[in-house]
Amino acid sequence: MKKVLIIANLYHAFPRIPGISTYLPEFGWQATIVTPPLDDKAESQLGFPKQFLERARIIEVPYHGDIFWFWRKIFKLLGFEIKESITEQIKESVGIISKDSFIDFIMKWYQTFFAYPDTEKGWKKSALKSAGKVLRKEYFDVILSSIPFPTSHIVAYNIKKKFGLPWVADFRDTWTENPVYTFPNFRKRIDRRLEKKTMRYADAVVTVSLPYANSIESLIKKKPEIIVNGFDPENLNVSGVVLTDKFTITYTGTIYTNKQDPEKFFIALRNLIDKKLIERKDLEVRFYGKILNWLKNDIEKYGLNDIVTQYGTVFRSEVLSRQKESHVLLFFNWEDREKKGLSHLKFFEYLSAQRPILASGGFVGDEIEKILLKTKTGVFAPTVENITDALLNFYKEYKQSGKVFYYGRLNEVKKYSYYEAAKKFSIVLSRITKEHYEFNAI
Repeated sequence: MKKVLIIANLYHAFPRIPGISTYLPEFGWQATIVTPPLDDKAESQLGFPKQFLERARIIEVPYHGDIFWFWRKIFKLLGFEIKESITEQIKESVGIISKDSFIDFIMKWYQTFFAYPDTEKGWKKSALKSAGKVLRKEYFDVILSSIPFPTSHIVAYNIKKKFGLPWVADFRDTWTENPVYTFPNFRKRIDRRLEKKTMRYADAVVTVSLPYANSIESLIKKKPEIIVNGFDPENLNVSGVVLTDKFTITYTGTIYTNKQDPEKFFIALRNLIDKKLIERKDLEVRFYGKILNWLKNDIEKYGLNDIVTQYGTVFRSEVLSRQKESHVLLFFNWEDREKKGLSHLKFFEYLSAQRPILASGGFVGDEIEKILLKTKTGVFAPTVENITDALLNFYKEYKQSGKVFYYGRLNEVKKYSYYEAAKKFSIVLSRITKEHYEFNAI
């Protein structure tokens, strides 16, 4: 069996890297992953595939934390909840409800000067040291690094230079072309120089969407392979789960400020309630993820406090359970016409939950609409009118049958599993390895 050394912080590279690593052995590849330490709750918190820890080897390297570790300790002493966003808690304590405030401004500039190349830079030295020890003791065929944080690529770049192994760089998120990149132009110029210098050494590049592939290629002049995000096939809700008694709509994951718009959904919902087309007593809307003060303000603005609840961050295993018991899964489409391509991890989890998806907002023709059409797993609703119609149809079905029916095409849904993604990765790894060693044999 061939061997791949993966450089990735599992707290940020999940579920993609654990998912792919679990199924790579079925295609002749064994993964060893270099990562910062995993605490006792990591397995349940991150929701690893059942066979992940059996099939993949984990090498944990020393790491005291990201650039905020010291401040987290200070704020913990002041009574702040470390599991939730410190920024949002500070904003709440001083009465700030806006999406963009002086607190956000301070955080942005702190990271501009101290988070270079990213907030995870502290594990670079220990990762290089640990990877070097492993490579001196045993043979590996190829390196694979995965981001959202570019430190993983920088570690792989240094290993490539020192040991001469072929290197595949996986961009789950882009680097300087990231749709949520917020640093000022002078910082972006510095980051771009580093990205070009680093990626010049990559033997292959992988990313998750066509817009991402186009933006990466325009910058580093290498054409990426596209391997989309996915879900663990073991999580497929094929046996069915008892649904909640109420007409429950659930959203899980991050909401990107000014890039996704929950307000369209709230307007549609409030209109239906005011017209008495949906009864308040039948309805519950649940948000799982970072608690946001501006979202709380929007909920209050539309008088939905008794219906809509933010439950905060919970373990991934609970998230999956809440998805499967819901009548409808809510998704907010990307609202930025210029910066596209974000491959939402939670959307693919929704596919595995086998429940109807309401994709709210966005623009006609985006990737989410195409997937929904192929899989028949939900409704694409870019306007308030579309959202209103979709909600009303779902609710009528609930009132008539006690549940919202699911009509997804299982064969199409399975194409987005991490089993299929691992198969595609194995092809890239094998090709790059073959090309590298054939070239060196000349």
